[in-house]
Amino acid sequence: MSATWFEAVAIDAFPEDGKLATKLGEWNVLIVREDGAFTAFNDCCTHQASALSTGRVRRGTIMCPLHGARFEARTGKCIGGAYPALRMFETRESEGMLEVAVPDQPPAIGERPKLG
Repeated sequence: MSATWFEAVAIDAFPEDGKLATKLGEWNVLIVREDGAFTAFNDCCTHQASALSTGRVRRGTIMCPLHGARFEARTGKCIGGAYPALRMFETRESEGMLEVAVPDQPPAIGERPKLG
């Protein structure tokens, strides 16, 4: 599957709370910084499609605000329930910018967060 790299944020402007929600192409993306390392995920819980960016990132985990499912911030693996892992996107740093590669194919219905 092909992907396109997008500039997401200047590294020195990354939020202090360790997470950033953004839209890149047609994808809602949650970027997490844990111990100086960046990971990017589809901003959609694999349980009931809640936007993970409205939840908390703490102690290496991303918590779903809807039912409390927890996912490892480094791998996307579910550790607080029996749900599929989060879809991860490749990241890289280039000239002070954090870039994320998202699929050129739009997200399927189940990969889009329910908003509101």
